[in-house]
Amino acid sequence: MEDKRTIKIFLDEDPKPFADFSPPVKFVFDTTKIPDGKHKLKIVAKSTDGVEGIRTIPFEVRNGPSIDVVGLKENEVVNEQIPITINAYGSERKDAFIVTGSETPKAIPAWVWALLISFIGFALFYFIMYWKPDLYKSFF
Repeated sequence: MEDKRTIKIFLDEDPKPFADFSPPVKFVFDTTKIPDGKHKLKIVAKSTDGVEGIRTIPFEVRNGPSIDVVGLKENEVVNEQIPITINAYGSERKDAFIVTGSETPKAIPAWVWALLISFIGFALFYFIMYWKPDLYKSFF
């Protein structure tokens, strides 16, 4: 009996499959040939009886440099002038690591400032309440 099982793999809305296999299959999917952005992988499997099963897997390709933006969030309402910092870094060179520009500067979180002010405030309170000149007499 001949095995008529097939697996066809489509990318996005392309009517022509980019791969046609007989199951089971294991392959390497090279995303470097696909532009960055959202895509869909559609897998159509046909059984020996000719019954088709379809599975669609959405995914996102990001082969280009990572882009980080500080100062503007998605769907944010803004007015006047706003400072924006944009940084793009990727992994094009495998032999060297460049420290300059590899990190995007971010503001210190508000909870760190609150913790620091609380600590300094408690230290001042403790110093004012318990400092007495007669406790610190000189031995000379």
